[in-house]
Parts: sequence; structure tokens; C-alpha cells
Amino acid sequence: MKKLSAFVLVLALLMTFTACGASPAPAPYGDAVDIILSDDGVTVEGAEESAVYTANDIVYYEEGHDFTYGEGEENDSHSAAEAAEHTVVHIAKAGTYRLSGTLSRGQIAVDLGDEAEADPNAVVTLILDGVDITCSVAPAIMFYHVYECGDSDNPTKDVDTSAAGANILLAEGSTNTVHGAYVARIYKPETVVLNEEGTEVEDAKKLHKYDGAVYSKMTMNVGGEGSLDIFAENEGLDTELHLTINGGNIHIFSGNDGINTNEDGVSVTTINGGSVNITVTGTTGEGDGIDSNGWLVINGGAVTAQACANSADAGIDSDMGIHINGGTVCASGHMLDRIEEGGQTYAVFTFRDKQQGEITLKDAAGEVVATAAPENDYSILIFSTPAMTEGTYALWRGEEQLSVMQGGGMGGFGGGMMPFAGELPEDFELPEGMEMGEPPVDGERPQPPEGMEFPADMTPPEGFDGVDGEKMPRPNGGRGDMGAQVLGEGAVEFTLAAGGNMLTVDS
Repeated sequence: MKKLSAFVLVLALLMTFTACGASPAPAPYGDAVDIILSDDGVTVEGAEESAVYTANDIVYYEEGHDFTYGEGEENDSHSAAEAAEHTVVHIAKAGTYRLSGTLSRGQIAVDLGDEAEADPNAVVTLILDGVDITCSVAPAIMFYHVYECGDSDNPTKDVDTSAAGANILLAEGSTNTVHGAYVARIYKPETVVLNEEGTEVEDAKKLHKYDGAVYSKMTMNVGGEGSLDIFAENEGLDTELHLTINGGNIHIFSGNDGINTNEDGVSVTTINGGSVNITVTGTTGEGDGIDSNGWLVINGGAVTAQACANSADAGIDSDMGIHINGGTVCASGHMLDRIEEGGQTYAVFTFRDKQQGEITLKDAAGEVVATAAPENDYSILIFSTPAMTEGTYALWRGEEQLSVMQGGGMGGFGGGMMPFAGELPEDFELPEGMEMGEPPVDGERPQPPEGMEFPADMTPPEGFDGVDGEKMPRPNGGRGDMGAQVLGEGAVEFTLAAGGNMLTVDS
């Protein structure tokens, strides 16, 4: 057993091991190295020499630099004194490490070296078994270099991450808490190119940028039968390539995106099991519940995701498409991304006004099929569960049965119009018989011209997705993909078909 001092290490130097009084409880995970966290010193049992060490060398966004240092603003920066208070527990060799205890100013940093990315043996599993880690200047858990099992050259939604080098396992029955910050983009100094006037950075490569409270530069798996609460100053659970969640009871409270996988057109967020509950607190002014820059694939488990209450963001968001194949999903926000057909039945309810409180979906027998009670305001609500079969349903808000219109566009623009606040492309033409709605007045939705009818075969122009890749703004502050509303009188009962169902709620 070895004890690592948390305070007297010289920067990046290995601390001399000292004896400690009490032995930690035996690890129930075979050959796992036991790491017991404490502000008075970190105790390690079963580790090879230099496999685990502590240092005061945390990576953070330093205050006092000009614009050539990075893209951070004043509130992204931290003092050297604040950073020096943080103890970094370095894990430098492959293996399984069981962590327990409390670190009130610190970070777990996994780095197996620059060549680890191509080494299938460079795999680290962190077993969280009752940890409480707080980091105020950077991610609380950070994977730098481990094996990368993903393939960026041949992107697909179907990825196998079982061999990933970064793994978090939540020990059965354990409760784990992480409070984490982020590191704004820092430039590689030698790559900075300024404009002729020397007043702006025209080009620069990234040295560091870590947005999540739990962050991995490589593909990561999360699983187990314990719980993990993530309180994030910015984003919650992030990877730079793929993320697969196989189990655990995960709660994320984030200032921005709850989950973000951020390789454009490549990353896949896959949820196979467990419970994922996300609330975007909106302290940054925006944030999706789950944001994948590639695909989002939900095969099982229970997913509840609330986007920011006051921004044009979605409960579930994906650039390359959302696939719901199983599990239960309840997502709320003010924007809708494309959900692919061919999976589990889902229903998208677009409300004419922002909503608060509980919404319940009941079948013809009056049985509850799905319930949502978002804390954040929302105007779009997505339900998908195995219990949603073809049939008749009703939507309730408390004791009130709501009027629902069958049909609806991907953006759910109520009233049959296509409100739009930006400039249309020069070559854009509305389908015959379609008129552009007037901009909303004082937050109200425009109404369709009297007697207006839509062509039965009307579809949006091919490939149109807003202006400059942005979704079209919605009158209530949200945004969505272009779509047509099937006009008709609302009814308190409506039918769901297999596949996707778009409905507008006369709220």
C-alpha cells in the first residue's frame, strides 16, 4: 500500500511513497488497483511503480493572456493560485483502477502516452465506487491518450466500441458525484497566424480544448450498475469520437450540452441500456440535452433529456440523424432534428405556446403510456416507448385533455404556415399553393390565410435545411426543420401509426 501526498509535490514529479495507517477495503474487481482519494493524501494499493502518481500540473485556461493565447474570454480563465490548489491523480499505465473517496480540488487524468492511440493494449477502466470529485478549472475526469478503436475514415452509425481504451464502470450500488469545469480552446503558439494588422488570429491549431466535466479525447464506454451525478459548468459528458452507454444510472446537470460527441459527421452516441437523465440548466445561455455531431442511436435504456429553457435547442440533437430502435425516450426543447424512420414508433408533439409541467400520454383504455414532467420550458416534446403501438391516444396536462391536430411538420409550425425570420436563398420557391406566413407579432404565431389548402404531394425543396445550415427559427424562440402542417380541427383523441407521428397541440 502506498500513500501519495496531495500537497507537496513539485510540478510533474513523482511523489515518494509513504506508509499509511489503515488498509483500504479489498477491491472486488480481481486485479484492480485500489485508489482512495482524500484531500489529506491519495492512497494507492496494488499499482506498479509509476503507474499512479500525483502532481500539481493541471491543464487550465490561464488568466492574463492576450487574444493570441486562445479563444477563451475573461470568465473562462483562472489564476495560477486557483489551479495550484488542484491535485492531479495521474494514471500512466494500462489496467483497471478502482476509485473511492473524496477529492475536493482535483482531477483524475489518464494518459498512456502519444503512441497509445494505436495500441489495442492501451486500455484503462476506471471503476467509480463511491467517489466525489470536484474540479473548478478543468474536467474532473480526463482521458488524454489511450487506444482509439474508432475509424474516422469510414463513418457509420453502426460502431463497435467494445475495445475502446477509455472506460468508466459504475460499481454496483455505488453513488458517485462529479463537479467539473472546462478548458476553453488554447492555441499551439507556433501555429498562430495573425492578420496583416496583427489584431486578429486568422489561423491556429488547437493545443487544448476540453468542454465537458467528464471528457475523453478518445472513444469511451460507460456502464455498470451504480449511479453517477455530473454537475457541469459547461458541458457534461463529452468525447471527441464515440460514446457508448451500456448501463448505470446517470444524471447530468449542465450549463450547456448534457452529452456531446464532437467529431463532425463521424461521432456516434449510442445508448444501449441504463438510465440517462439530462437537465440543461442553461447557465451558458444554450444547450441541447444530447448533441452528437454525427449520429445518435438509442437501442435501449431510458433517456430523459431537457434542452435549455430559453434557446433554440433540442432534447436530442444529431447532425447525421437520430435512430430510436428501442428503450424509452422523453426529450423536450424548442427544436427538432431529423428522426429516421424504420425504428421504434415515436410521436413529436409541437405546442403552440411554451409549456411547463407534466404531460401524459394515455391509450384508448386510459392507461398511461408515457409521462413527461420537464423542469425547463419546452415547445416540442418527443415520446417513444415499446408501449406506443398503433391505436387511439389522448394527451393530458394534469386533469385537462388537450386538443391535438393530426399531422404536422418536422418543425411543428402550428397553424399551417412556415414562419421564417431570416433571408431565403435567391433560388428558393414555395410549392404551388403555399404562402409564406407573416413574421410573428409579440411572440404570437401567424394564422393561415382563410381557405388556404396544401397540395397533397407537397414536400420541402430537396436538401433545404434553413439558411447557411441553420434551422429555421420558430416564433416561440425555438427552431426546427422545414415541414408542412396538415390543417384540420383538433380533437381530444388522435391516432398513432407505426413509425413517426407529427402532431400539433392547440395549447
